[in-house]
Amino acid sequence: MFQLLLIIIYLAFISLGLPDSLLGSAWPTMYQEFSVPVSYAGGISMIIAVGTIISSLQSDRLTKKLGTGKVTAISVLMTAAALFGFSISHSYAALCLWAIPYGLGAGSVDASLNNYVALHYASRHMSWLHCMWGIGASLGPYIMGYALTDVQSWNMGYRYIAMLQIVLTAILFFSLPLWKKQKTDDTEQLSGEGTKPLSLQQIVKIPGAKEIMITFFCYCALEQTAGLWGSSYLVLQRGLAAETAAGFASLFFIGITVGRAAGGFLTMTLNDTQMIRLGQGLILCGIVCLFLPFGNITALLGLVFLGLGCAPVYPSIIHSTPEHFGVDKSQAMIGVQMASAYVGTCFMPPVFGFIANHISVSLFPAYLLAILLLMVAMHEKMLPKVKANKKEVSL
Repeated sequence: MFQLLLIIIYLAFISLGLPDSLLGSAWPTMYQEFSVPVSYAGGISMIIAVGTIISSLQSDRLTKKLGTGKVTAISVLMTAAALFGFSISHSYAALCLWAIPYGLGAGSVDASLNNYVALHYASRHMSWLHCMWGIGASLGPYIMGYALTDVQSWNMGYRYIAMLQIVLTAILFFSLPLWKKQKTDDTEQLSGEGTKPLSLQQIVKIPGAKEIMITFFCYCALEQTAGLWGSSYLVLQRGLAAETAAGFASLFFIGITVGRAAGGFLTMTLNDTQMIRLGQGLILCGIVCLFLPFGNITALLGLVFLGLGCAPVYPSIIHSTPEHFGVDKSQAMIGVQMASAYVGTCFMPPVFGFIANHISVSLFPAYLLAILLLMVAMHEKMLPKVKANKKEVSL
């Protein structure tokens, strides 16, 4: 039963990734249809992010009350409805409206599932499960590209993903008895119904909490900016056609997918901290490639390296949370980390949209570099703090 549940979680992670890259892939076509500036993609992204921040902050309370299974099923149902709403939208205002339930659904399932996997599975499984997210995120642009090149529209691209989400919702509701059987696990009991939810004020006071929150802020700001604006960068700066750029933009998500598949094996010899540092180094290589003035090939290589670098960072930070902050605090910490991440998702891509609209889209690699440097500094500052706190607690 435990292995069957793992398969279902794999499917849920694929579902999480499917819609994440759709907006960036379709936006070069969508903004012209709605007669809005290219920077308005950031507005939709911001609304989604605000919803995820709210639901992430409530994930500890919701998971303790409903359990991981119900939170996951209800959240995926909300995102399926929102994606269908996107597919029938014919105005920018309608997209903004449907972005609300999409964001609320995404935050809870992300925090709840990540904590469940961090508690119950080894680091390699966390990496492979996030590889499933990468598969979904990689498939998204191809599905959207198919809709755009098959004389359909971006609306059908969203509708295809909505139908897949509906199927997964049914599977998740049928699987609820499997989740209930895991409640007897000692680790689940320690972090679940038997403990009182921590307040935001209590969480922030934990040594290293503020640093890891900023680290997550930076990571998701970088990933979301690259995913949302990579296609537009190729169109507006490199001169590629919108359909071609949508396919090439998927190289970023393919890099994440391949990196996480390989990362699962690397975790057998490298610990979480080493994996994070390796990822940060590869991200730097990708940014350097984007700076190089050697044509489209370096830009494409840059997107691949960015994806490979992003691959180990997210799952390794999540998996290390119970070890760094304690099993009893992991759900609360992961919820706040998710909220911090989505604050980065909310504000940083729109900021670059403003830069692209009023200065130049060519600043894309410089913008990513500034975010990376802050992420590295905060993660390295966090490590000695949590190490000192663990020693103090053990005394």
